[in-house]
Amino acid sequence: MVTELKQRVRRIIRLLKRAYPGAKCSLNHSNAFELLIATILSAQCTDARVNIVTQDLFRKYRKPEDYLKVSTSELQQDIRTTGFFRNKTTSIQGTAKMLTEQYAGVVPQTMDELLELPGVARKTANVVLGNAFGIHAGVVVDTHVTRLSHRLGLSEEKTAEKIEQDLIALVPKKDWVIFPHLFIAHGRAICKARNPLCPECVLEKLCPSSYLKTGVAPGG
Repeated sequence: MVTELKQRVRRIIRLLKRAYPGAKCSLNHSNAFELLIATILSAQCTDARVNIVTQDLFRKYRKPEDYLKVSTSELQQDIRTTGFFRNKTTSIQGTAKMLTEQYAGVVPQTMDELLELPGVARKTANVVLGNAFGIHAGVVVDTHVTRLSHRLGLSEEKTAEKIEQDLIALVPKKDWVIFPHLFIAHGRAICKARNPLCPECVLEKLCPSSYLKTGVAPGG
């Protein structure tokens, strides 16, 4: 059963790579620190909105020390439209302080070190490690990855941490970084939360949740 599932996952990845050859991290950044900040801002916020905010933010704040020189209220105002701006400000300034004091302003490249930074959980750490450093430490699990993993029968777990462990067991390690980008692209274009476009889906024949099979449109 596990072997069959692994083979199906490989077919899924091949089909999605063909369908979305340009799939990549959608958060605009020019270095690891910018990606770290952008990912913290992306919690409960769309990547499109984060990219609008960081367009000005990254011109104003170029290194960790810059985030410590301004008042909390000023930074809150700068990131207000991403939502939860008070908590995010606390996380960003806490992270900037730790990077400055413990890492000479450089973003660390291990999971354990990143998880010590305020506001950084496995998803953020995986995004930074995979996309800034090319380190395959795990699989990013967001709402799209969760939804598609459930619909495709790759995991029945509810938490991101447990879904990630299921995917780590199924997805070839070389694809850990690209895998979530493929799922996110497909989730946005076809496998939508409310109205999935099953007739247009390249994975339809591999999907147990397709309403062409079940007669019932899958929920979010």
